Amino acid sequence: MKGTSLDLRVSILLFCVVTAISGQIRYSIPEEMRKGLFVGDVAKDLGLDVKRLVSGRARLVIDNEIQYVTLNQNKGHIVVNERIDREKICAKKSPCSFSLEIVLEDPLELFSITVEIQDVNDHAPAFPKKEIHLEISESTPTGTVFLLDSAADPDVGINSLQSYSLKTSDHFILKQQTRADGSKFAELVLEHGLDREKQSEHRLILTAVDGGEPQRSGTVKIHVSVLDANDNAPVFTQSVYKSSVSENVSRGTVVAIVSAVDADQGFNGNVTYSFTHLEEDSSCPFTINPYTGEVTLTGEIDYEVSSNYEINIQAKDPWDQGGLTDSCKIEIEVIDVNDNAPVINVMSFTSPVSEDSPSGTTIGIINVKDIDSGDNGQVRCIIEGNIPFKIKSNVRNYFALMTDAALDREDLSECNITVIASDAGSPPLSTKTTFHLKISDVNDNAPVFQRGPYSAFISENNPPGASILSVYAKDPDENQNARVSYILEEHGIGGSPVSDCVSINAESGVVHAVRSFDYEQLKELVFVVKAQDGGSPPLSSNVTVKIMIQDQNDNPPQVLYPVQTGGSVVAEMVPRTADVGYLVTKVVAVDVDSGQNAWLSYKLQKATDRALFEVGLQNGEIRTIRQVNDKDAVKQRLTVIVEDNGQPSRSAAVIVNVAVADSFPEVLSEFTDFTHDKEYNDNLTFYLVLALAVVSFLFITCVVVIISVKIYRWRQSRTLYQSNLPVIPYYPPRYSDTLGTGTLQHVYNYEVCRTTDSRKSDCKFGRAGSQNVLIMDPSSTGTMQRIQSEKSILDEPDSPLEVS
Repeated sequence: MKGTSLDLRVSILLFCVVTAISGQIRYSIPEEMRKGLFVGDVAKDLGLDVKRLVSGRARLVIDNEIQYVTLNQNKGHIVVNERIDREKICAKKSPCSFSLEIVLEDPLELFSITVEIQDVNDHAPAFPKKEIHLEISESTPTGTVFLLDSAADPDVGINSLQSYSLKTSDHFILKQQTRADGSKFAELVLEHGLDREKQSEHRLILTAVDGGEPQRSGTVKIHVSVLDANDNAPVFTQSVYKSSVSENVSRGTVVAIVSAVDADQGFNGNVTYSFTHLEEDSSCPFTINPYTGEVTLTGEIDYEVSSNYEINIQAKDPWDQGGLTDSCKIEIEVIDVNDNAPVINVMSFTSPVSEDSPSGTTIGIINVKDIDSGDNGQVRCIIEGNIPFKIKSNVRNYFALMTDAALDREDLSECNITVIASDAGSPPLSTKTTFHLKISDVNDNAPVFQRGPYSAFISENNPPGASILSVYAKDPDENQNARVSYILEEHGIGGSPVSDCVSINAESGVVHAVRSFDYEQLKELVFVVKAQDGGSPPLSSNVTVKIMIQDQNDNPPQVLYPVQTGGSVVAEMVPRTADVGYLVTKVVAVDVDSGQNAWLSYKLQKATDRALFEVGLQNGEIRTIRQVNDKDAVKQRLTVIVEDNGQPSRSAAVIVNVAVADSFPEVLSEFTDFTHDKEYNDNLTFYLVLALAVVSFLFITCVVVIISVKIYRWRQSRTLYQSNLPVIPYYPPRYSDTLGTGTLQHVYNYEVCRTTDSRKSDCKFGRAGSQNVLIMDPSSTGTMQRIQSEKSILDEPDSPLEVS
């Protein structure tokens, strides 16, 4: 049906009508346009920049299965994409149009466009048959009407069928009628009586003409056979029958009954009914009973496909040849029922959506259609459940799905949004669809430690690298935003940075000791750990960590008194009149450890006479446990063990020399012998070694002998020189007699001179009540001096006495 003239005419008549009504644009184009021809400039008509079409990834959404037009993003033009056949799209519907939408993203925008297709006269009227056969009795009266097959023209308006014409006819004339829908049909009217004997058949040509430019036409031959007999034709009681039926009525339902009466009697009075002039491609959902005239529903009817039916019915007498007929029309109206649920089409949906999206952010657009009519086709949408989303009506059954409140991924990381679309029918029908939305995370939460200040204990002398404790912080965000790193906040501990003492594993939060701790130097560590996430910018929180160092028994007791001197002998003097419980001295010791590791106990390990002395377990006091008598040795040597309460325990030993005597001369004689014995033993050892050397070197020359003799003499002189031992001054700490049993009740004054010509007083004994302590130095020359200042004598009741 297309040609050069048609293409030229389409090109000449091409025009676009653009209207802006409620945000919609309407274009009008003729059908049969070639692919690529211009339809409309949407960028200009919508007031959009072409760059916006490109950046917004503009696309067309068309309801039809065939995409008749397409969008040129670079120019902003809509052009023809497929051949447009108005008759295929709309059939007889006028005006004919199809709708499309332009969807833009970032931000989401929707524009509706309607394209109206104008009819082009590309079809000629056509009859369903090449020849029409009519059998007319010669007795048929003039004025009888015979309904002819109608020509079909798919075009509409002026391009559709406009008129019929009849050629080569002396007995018939053509009468043109118009139906309620505006379509035209022709009736053949007998103008002059027929005489079979004169002319048994008539051949006519029926022409159907449309009103297009150029005008098109179609023809059909009419063959009229003149029959003899039958005077009376059946006559319908009504020329038009009307009926209505609901579209959901079941098959087999009688929707109407037609009736025709034949005035003849007997066999000639019988009438049969049939549908006539049905289009070949039509599928009529009704049948008629040929004998009763009942019109019955035998197929499917759908209001949305066809809302009414017009059927021609013929009544005919029983004669096959020369039977008389009458015709009528039945109009059946289909009543719509709510038999179609809404259909939801998803136009756009965005997932995931950021949790910091503001309220009112559009996440999707849906289109809802209901092909029912009236209230049955009115739709509304709601969201199922109590979730922070809403749906808002947009343009012409378009709905926007958007957020209704601020989102929080930590409370709702993903959700199913169920949209229910329902119509206004009775009962209403509904459809639902579910959107699975994921909410993406932003770094809006700082890590949170699971508990407040952390505290832990670690024993001193720990190995470096020992694990002390673990800190843990949780970040409710996800992925990188929830990845927590642990950092030590630098600050000084005892003048050193905290990193010199501890370290922390950035991933696990385990705190390790960098070095071995010493409780005596550092008793506790207090520092701050920061937990920082991996977001941008990162968020953090702090927690205080307190590490308490536990003491270990790593220090033995230290004896403060009596002090062990290098070569001197410290002796505590006990009078022979001392009674039971006499306080001899007190061993004083300390332990730098703490707690039970510093609890000290004292016990006597060895003693010259274990039956004479005892040591206080807790206070270290050495007391007599029996009366001192004359048989007790002057020199008493005690070994006292000081032991702490640690596990394992540590100890220290101290030797206490006790002089049991009533006078100092007795003490001096005893301890001097002790000193000389020691000196004698030392000299004896020396001489033995020297004699062995002399014997070994007898074979050496006389020079060596002379040198040996000189060495021998030098050694002798050196030995005499070493015998003049110096006095070691020593002042022990004082102690008090807790029992109040002082042994020296009177004042004794002694002066001792080493030689008769020496006027130097070598030893002086103080007044009664001074401390009874003698210090005997084996290397002294025997001179005894009283080491006590006048102030000490006046101020201190117990002063030490040093003998040198």
